[in-house]
Amino acid sequence: MKKYLAVALGILTAIGGFVDIGDLVTNAQVGARFGLSLAWAVAAGVLGICVFAEMSGRVAAVSGRATFDLVRERLGPRLGLLNLVSSMLITFLTFVAEIGGVALSLQLVASVHLLLIVPLVGLLVWLLLWRAKFSAIENVLGLLGLALVVFAVGLWQLGPDWGALAHQAAVADKPADEDWRTFAYYAVALFGAAMTPYEVFFFSSGGVEERWTTEDIATMRANVFVGFPLGGLLSLAIAGSAWAVLGPLEITVDSLGQVGLPVAAALGKVGLAVAILGFVAATFGAACETGLSVGYSIAQYFGAQWGKYVRPSEATVFHAILLLATLAATAFLMTAVDPIMVTEVSVVFSAVALPLTYFPILVVANDPDYMGEHVNGRLANGLGSVYLVVIGVAAVAAIPLMIWTRMGQ
Repeated sequence: MKKYLAVALGILTAIGGFVDIGDLVTNAQVGARFGLSLAWAVAAGVLGICVFAEMSGRVAAVSGRATFDLVRERLGPRLGLLNLVSSMLITFLTFVAEIGGVALSLQLVASVHLLLIVPLVGLLVWLLLWRAKFSAIENVLGLLGLALVVFAVGLWQLGPDWGALAHQAAVADKPADEDWRTFAYYAVALFGAAMTPYEVFFFSSGGVEERWTTEDIATMRANVFVGFPLGGLLSLAIAGSAWAVLGPLEITVDSLGQVGLPVAAALGKVGLAVAILGFVAATFGAACETGLSVGYSIAQYFGAQWGKYVRPSEATVFHAILLLATLAATAFLMTAVDPIMVTEVSVVFSAVALPLTYFPILVVANDPDYMGEHVNGRLANGLGSVYLVVIGVAAVAAIPLMIWTRMGQ
């Protein structure tokens, strides 16, 4: 029974933790303009993150070491450093966006200027990273993030034309008044939002934190292959509800408050309150995950002690990185930069960094010296190789599309 409860808890936290500020904003923006015609991009991103999260989780369970801990050893210091720098720039930018997302969420219930909320959020995030146990960060915030299921309930209550939504999703039925370049830009953005690099860093390092062994591989796979796809369905519910309410009014989503409008229209103030709770939990959880990912990866590359399973006094470098990253992210937001703009930029640049993030995972997962009999099989290698091609195309196209469409305008 304990094992089944662990699987259920893992699946629930995977669902609640899948949606972050990038998914909230990007899916609502896309839904309001394109309906579910870009559902295929979400599906492709979910399958991709499942493929590589399973590899990174298996690496952690078999070797007892996190993926980034092995990258430098397997690929050498130079290529490992290139991987570190590119991935950490994106992860830090995502960290900034998540802290900004928490502040925007709290601003929805408090008539306080955003710049007064940001320092408080930064302090709370750092205190949680410093004092809270790993299981509390992962499970509590992940479970609270399930409040975003209110979007699925709201979509059902709105009673849209299900046939039209299904047709959009099935045939990628782009609205006639939208340009193909903009369509492609948002496809890359959705793909990048689903495959954000920090997710695999956090997942594999979390496996080491929780002391996974080969006996935990089945549980890990259940969490990945059930939890992440259900989280993807939640992302589609956000897009579908935006299409049902904001699409007919031609409202363009450019604030977090507009993301919650469909729920308010369907379920009233109570539904909106639940949605805001989901916003806070999802962005707060993602802020902790991205902050930890920065600390994990840098400490692992340089061989320093790391993790929540050791006392802060025994992992001073790791905790110093967490403090400095939180201070830098908070200072960045205090320049009055728009958190929504940071979010949009971060999901596009996530696509740019994907090859350097996921190629090393595929290499390590195929190394018998680390993996023994648990090296990748044909299916994992086939999907991984296909996705490296897709990732490469997305990485090359991301910045030109962002410039060409002026960020989807």
